[in-house]
Amino acid sequence: MTPAIDLLIKQKIPHQLHEYQHDPACQAYGLEAAEKIGVPVELVFKTLVVKLDAKQLAVAIIPVAEKLSMKAIAKAAKAKKAVMAEAKEVQRSSGYILGGVSPLAQKRQLATFIDDSARSLSTIYVSGGRRGLDIALTPTDLKELLKANYAPLTA
Repeated sequence: MTPAIDLLIKQKIPHQLHEYQHDPACQAYGLEAAEKIGVPVELVFKTLVVKLDAKQLAVAIIPVAEKLSMKAIAKAAKAKKAVMAEAKEVQRSSGYILGGVSPLAQKRQLATFIDDSARSLSTIYVSGGRRGLDIALTPTDLKELLKANYAPLTA
């Protein structure tokens, strides 16, 4: 179990777990997940942590095949500027390792934004808190659990 799974069970959120054998040589974690669990790539979302205005961290949840627009995440967060957070900051604030960063049950609850494309989907897949584990759930449940906002986030 991971903190993400524990949270979903505690909150009685319907979900499905999808485990697969992670290839340590693979760096495209989300694309690997889509392929190995056999779902369209548009349904798998990655969790990215950004630094806003050189201080505050925030989370962006976007489709794995897309690129995060720094201007879009800054606008959504009402900040002037956004940059990717450093790996050590991500691990320290989330409690997860890169490639296994779940948006759920992070050590520190950060402002979270989900790409608008999730609105039209009945199910999305996000990291379960370790490499080789994804969780399927509704975007609505994810949004409510994280107190997140939808926004256009991709370039």
